[in-house]
Amino acid sequence: MSAAASTARVPARVSARVGAIAESATLAVDAKAKALKAAGRPVIGFGAGEPDFATPAHIVEAAVRACSEPRMHHYTPAAGLPELREAVAAKTARDSGFEVPASQVLITNGGKQAVYNAFAALLDPGDEVIVPAPYWTTYPESIRLAGGVPVEVHTDETTGYKVDLESLEAALTPRTKALLFVSPSNPTGAVYSPEQTEQIGRWALERGIWVVTDEIYEHLVYGEARFSSVPALVPELAERTIVVNGVAKTWAMTGWRVGWLIGPADIVKAASNLQSHATSNVANVSQAAALAAVTDDLSAVREMRTAFDRRRRTMVQMLNEVPGFVCPEPEGAFYCYPSVKGALGREVAGRRVETSAQLCEVVLEAAEVALVPGEAFGTPGYVRLSYALGDADLAEGVGRVQRLLAEQG
Repeated sequence: MSAAASTARVPARVSARVGAIAESATLAVDAKAKALKAAGRPVIGFGAGEPDFATPAHIVEAAVRACSEPRMHHYTPAAGLPELREAVAAKTARDSGFEVPASQVLITNGGKQAVYNAFAALLDPGDEVIVPAPYWTTYPESIRLAGGVPVEVHTDETTGYKVDLESLEAALTPRTKALLFVSPSNPTGAVYSPEQTEQIGRWALERGIWVVTDEIYEHLVYGEARFSSVPALVPELAERTIVVNGVAKTWAMTGWRVGWLIGPADIVKAASNLQSHATSNVANVSQAAALAAVTDDLSAVREMRTAFDRRRRTMVQMLNEVPGFVCPEPEGAFYCYPSVKGALGREVAGRRVETSAQLCEVVLEAAEVALVPGEAFGTPGYVRLSYALGDADLAEGVGRVQRLLAEQG
């Protein structure tokens, strides 16, 4: 073999584009917690954003009936069952005041596919998307996969984890194509007021950029907080707004994998074409279940929200009693996002802890509690805990963290 041949670069087995994707930190933490439980350890997991409730019975019954319908045994339109697209359009008008025809609705395989489809249809290589941080782990990865560049705008507990116009303006460049807007927020639970939402929408309108808004937690708001939708408050922006949503969080349907994308006709057509090659239609039985969900009276949703609200208040109180933790009160979703900076820079369970990622490792090993570190959401020095789990497990889990950190004081 010649010297030239021996030194030739060996092609990578995995493409650079896909090889650069980071694993979903929330799913990784949840998987590790479940593996430890299966091994017999009494781990309490706060990692996954998944309601602990069963899917409401009437939704399951609709799916059972669909199993016996011959038309559900075959391919259906890639963009979704026509009756479900109609129902999602009606539900959107009912819940947010944003009216769109069914032709501008695309049914997707969960909210994640809606997020990816939105950015894939919108972005060209090098286009920038302003992404407020902390952010859900999937957002920047979807932007990068679509060829875009996420531009992070950092927030913290002193601002209620909300961006302002000054910070958005500072992030704006000639390459800015879109703003990602999420309210209620994962991972922080922050909810923008209608006035703040409209202000940000009008800023985007004046700057000529798109808004991609994730409304999947729209029904999970507490206290005086109110959900508001950008295109409903700024109708002139509707032609440059993409809404993503789904049934997972509101109706405890994470495993059914049904989401949707709403946008201008050309974007929806492009995203539908993409989906026709990527996955075709969403499973028909799941679509039938989603149809029952979005057309119901939300009574089951209200019951779940009452439980989440109770757990929210308990968790905030307990986290603020953990040495070194500072936890603002979330107004929406089902997460707390405390700063843990005061717990860093010292020994915990015999190990020097300098980062929130290291703290989560020690808490899992020493207290058998699974948390997600802020590094996963673009903001080291924080952790995320979901309160979508039973009251007893919630109290026991946070209590373990309290005791572990108090012992190190």
